[in-house]
Amino acid sequence: MSRIKGKVALVTGANRGIGRAFVEELLAAGAAKIYATARNTENLAALVEGNEDKVIPVALDVNKLEAIEALAVEFKDIALLINNAGIARFAGLISAKSVQDARDEMETNYFAPLNIIRAFAPTLKENGGGAIVNISSVAAYVNFPMLGSYSASKAAVHSLTQGVRAELAAQGTHVVGVYPGPIDTDMTANIPLDKTSPNVVAKEVLNAVELGLEDVNPDPMSVEFSANYFSDVKALEKNVATMLPE
Repeated sequence: MSRIKGKVALVTGANRGIGRAFVEELLAAGAAKIYATARNTENLAALVEGNEDKVIPVALDVNKLEAIEALAVEFKDIALLINNAGIARFAGLISAKSVQDARDEMETNYFAPLNIIRAFAPTLKENGGGAIVNISSVAAYVNFPMLGSYSASKAAVHSLTQGVRAELAAQGTHVVGVYPGPIDTDMTANIPLDKTSPNVVAKEVLNAVELGLEDVNPDPMSVEFSANYFSDVKALEKNVATMLPE
């Protein structure tokens, strides 16, 4: 039975980038309904246009626990949860003026998906188990100093994914960790590396959900990076360590 076709999904950070691509690819894959969240629903207007019966715009600040819990009470039909919303401050761990950037990244990238999963896990159970997708990064494998605190937050997402996978296995919830390299979004506009289309990434991730895969490297750079990680993690760490913050 499909985990996508005919199912109801919730996508955080759906107003642009990978989040927007997930909504588009969920529609193409036959999802019955998609709750597309953003802080400002006006930014979802173009995505909703022509798909009003399937794409439901939802105002959500993922850093507001009360708002998350309210949605969990309201939306009882969700079977697929995609934790996509994230931020990157492009700050080092030592060179940053304060630890505020690190706190912000940890709140949005780690605590927000944790709170969302905790809120919606009972709903997924009631709906047969369903699936959760957590967007991490190749920066979860080793720390990119130019993105020092971001890397730490994505490493936390990686560990979070493993933990909730273990805890929710008994209720039949499939948990997918996604570890992309640079994707062609606003967030990576100033990164001078080859980038993959967000729709290519979203399609690859949804295919992994259907196949029951747990860890996904959805683009060429991440495939190579992952292979290098598992073959010689120390060499990869030293190579990436040259990418220092300005």
